Amino acid sequence: MNKNILIVDYKIALAKAAKYCAYQERCHWELERKFKEWHIDEDLWDDITADLIQQNFLNEERFALAYVQGKVNIKKWGRKKIYYELKKRQISEYLINKSLEVIDQEKYLLNLQEIIDKKFLTVKGKTEYERQSKVIQYLLTRGYEMEIIQEYIN
Repeated sequence: MNKNILIVDYKIALAKAAKYCAYQERCHWELERKFKEWHIDEDLWDDITADLIQQNFLNEERFALAYVQGKVNIKKWGRKKIYYELKKRQISEYLINKSLEVIDQEKYLLNLQEIIDKKFLTVKGKTEYERQSKVIQYLLTRGYEMEIIQEYIN
C-alpha cells in the first residue's frame, strides 16, 4: 500500500487518531504532526480534533500535568527544560505554569542531589573547579536553575 495516499475517510482518520491519543496523553501539536505523517486530509483536522476533545481523548491540561510528572519523576529533568519542551509543543503559558506548580519540591531537590552525586563520580578534570564547572554545565543542560545548582554544589 502506498503510504502517500491521502486519507479522506473521516471515520478511519478519527479511529486512527483516537487510538493514538488513547495510548498516552497527547497535545494538539503532536496530533497535528501525526495528521501530516499519516497524510490525513487537512479539511478533517479540525473536526477530528474537536471530536477527540469532546470524547476526552485530547486534553491539553491533562497532557501538561502528565508530561511534567513524567519528566521530573522518570527523566529527572529540571523546570527550565520542561518549560521549553512544553513551549515547543505550543502549550499555553498558563497551562505550563500551572503544571510546573505541581512539582514536588522535595522530589525535585532529591533528583538534583542524585544527579550531582552520580555526575561527580564520572566527570574528569584537572582541578576540582574544572570538575565542578563540568557538573554545573551538565545540570544546566538538564534544565535545572543556576541558583539551585549553586546552592547544592556548595
